[in-house]
Amino acid sequence: MNTEAQTLAQTWDNNKLAMLLFLVSEGTFFLFLIIAYVYYHSISNTGVMAAKVLDPLKAGIYTVFLLSSSLTVWRAEVGLRRGSQRAFRGWLLITIILGAIFLFGQGSEYLHLYGEDVTVSRDIFGTSFFTLTGFHGLHVLLGLVALAVVFALALKGDFAEKQSSAVETVALYWHFVDWIWVVIFSVIYLWTVF
Repeated sequence: MNTEAQTLAQTWDNNKLAMLLFLVSEGTFFLFLIIAYVYYHSISNTGVMAAKVLDPLKAGIYTVFLLSSSLTVWRAEVGLRRGSQRAFRGWLLITIILGAIFLFGQGSEYLHLYGEDVTVSRDIFGTSFFTLTGFHGLHVLLGLVALAVVFALALKGDFAEKQSSAVETVALYWHFVDWIWVVIFSVIYLWTVF
């Protein structure tokens, strides 16, 4: 094994490397969903228009909660590295709360759209919108489950060391979920609405 490969192997343990490869595959899938949304939005002249039913301001507020959770999960990692279990657990709990607020916002938007008769089967907008945002919402939910498991283990005292591959891997996933939303939000709420 050459020196460069050894350095990479030392820097990235198997968990983080597996997560990175998984995120590349998920990023590719999201890319195709975004392309499909943009394509169908550009050719559709009938049905619901995004500008008429979406609320970019409200979605933007919930976006701030989600993006803030990237900062808080990073602060949780810093707390762990400094040996402060209290900071680690506190920032982790705040991350979970912020992510849950975002999911609540997405659910309330879905209810609003349903009230406007926008459904997954109504037209191309509904299909592409709900597929893209629903797939992301599923990733947020899975991230919240992973964060909750880490939090429960932290309460048990499982993270006595100042570094944890499990925490770093879950945080890597959470950062991906947050930042892929930046692209989705930009395409759906900024580009197609304005």
